[in-house]
Amino acid sequence: MASVYKLPLVLDPQPEGGFTVTCPLLPELITAGDTVEDALNNVSDALAAVIEAYEDLKKPIPEVLKQAVSNTPLWLETAVTVP
Repeated sequence: MASVYKLPLVLDPQPEGGFTVTCPLLPELITAGDTVEDALNNVSDALAAVIEAYEDLKKPIPEVLKQAVSNTPLWLETAVTVP
């Protein structure tokens, strides 16, 4: 069964195009994508790799990384273009 985590993400537009994604509470999480959608889709793989690295190093997963309860509201900010 998949786990759902709540974490803040920063999408940084790159001059050559695309976006880099980081998490201020989990500095090991870094990924990118050509579009916002691609970048956000890559976050789950990056987060899985970070969690696996913590497990391999026998380090506890940081307290800030909270599993979301299925009925807990999620805060989401996004940029919206209006024609």
